[in-house]
Amino acid sequence: MKIDQELSARINIARLLLIAGIVFVHVPFDQDSNAYLGQYGAFDGMRVFLHDVLFRIGVPCLSAISGLLLFRKGFEMLDYRKILKAKFSSLFLPFLLWNAVFLAGIALLQMWDFGLGYFPDMFDASLRELVNLVFATETMPINLPLYFLRDLLLCIVMAPLIGLLVKRYPIITLSVLLIYAVLPVPNLIFLKKSIVFGFASGAAIALHGINIKKLDRFALPMISVIGVCALLLFIALYSNGMDDRPVWLQSFEKLVAVMGGLGAWTLTRLLLDTRFGQVLVQAPSGLSFWIFCTHYPIMMMAWLVWGKINIDFYPLFYVAVVPFTFLLALTSHYLAQQFAPRLYAVTTGQRTRSRSPATSPQMTERARLVLGKGD
Repeated sequence: MKIDQELSARINIARLLLIAGIVFVHVPFDQDSNAYLGQYGAFDGMRVFLHDVLFRIGVPCLSAISGLLLFRKGFEMLDYRKILKAKFSSLFLPFLLWNAVFLAGIALLQMWDFGLGYFPDMFDASLRELVNLVFATETMPINLPLYFLRDLLLCIVMAPLIGLLVKRYPIITLSVLLIYAVLPVPNLIFLKKSIVFGFASGAAIALHGINIKKLDRFALPMISVIGVCALLLFIALYSNGMDDRPVWLQSFEKLVAVMGGLGAWTLTRLLLDTRFGQVLVQAPSGLSFWIFCTHYPIMMMAWLVWGKINIDFYPLFYVAVVPFTFLLALTSHYLAQQFAPRLYAVTTGQRTRSRSPATSPQMTERARLVLGKGD
C-alpha cells in the first residue's frame, strides 16, 4: 500500500489530535470530584462526554495507524528481525525510560511524605509490584497511558501471525477480534483489547490495498452517525452512573470507541485544507510522542500540588490543568530538542525529524490559498 503525501499528512494530523484528546481522558480526580456525582451540573456532563465518550476513540485509531504503517509494504516484505530491532529503540526503550524515571521521581517525593495515597508506596512494594509498575507485566504501568506502548509492542511481536490471519481470513479474523474487543471476555495478555483489533484493522487495510480515501465522500454522514451514537452513549452512561454498568452498556461503550476511529480519520480530510490542519502537518515528528509520554506525570504532579492547597472547587483545577499540561509539554519539548538532542532522541524513540515547508507533504491548492501561498 502506497503512503502518499496526503495520506502521510493526514496521519500526522490524526496522531496529534488523538493524543491531544487522550490528555483529557487522564485529567485526575478523586471520589469527591467524580463527574457522575453531578455536583457541578453541566460541567460534569461535559467531563463525562469528553472523558468517557469522545476521546476514547484515540487508542483504537492510533493502533490502526500503527498496523497500517507496519504492513504498508506487504506481508512478504515484512523483515521481522529488523522490525523488532527498530521497535526496541522506538517503543520499548522509551516505554522503559519514561516509566522508570517517573517511578524514581515518585519514590523521591515519598521520601518526604509527598504523594502517599496517590501512588503505591514504593518502599513497601514488593519486587513483583515494582517490576509491574515499570514493565506493565500484569497491570497498568506507573505512567498509566504507556499501557498503549506495551500492548502495541505485543501486537508487533505477534505481527507475522496477525498479518497472516488478516491476509488469508480478513473477515473472520476481524470479526473475532471485534467480538473480543467489545464483549466482556477476559483480556488475556492485553491490557486494552481494542488495541489488537485496531492494529489488525490497519494491517488488513494495508495488505488488501483498501483505498481509505474513498471514505472521504461519506465524511459528513459518518461523522453525523457516530456523533449521534456518541450522544446516545453519553445519555446512557450519565443516566446509569459509574458503577454496575450492564453488559450491553459496556459493549456499546467499547463499540462507539472503535467506530469513532472512522469519524476521526474522515475528519482529518476536512482539516487538511485548513490553516490549523497545516500547522499540525508541520509539527515536529516527535511532538505527539512527547506529549503522550509527558502529560500524565505533569497532570499527576499538578494534582499532588492541588491536594496541598485545599481549594474545594474542582472545576478550577480542571480548566487550569489542561492548558498548563500542554504549555509545559510544549515548552519541555522545545528545550529538550534545543539543549539535549541526544536525550530527546532516546526518549522519543529517535523521532527527531523536523518538517519544513520544503519537506512536508504536498498541500492541496485549497490549502495553499488558505495559508496565503496561492497566487
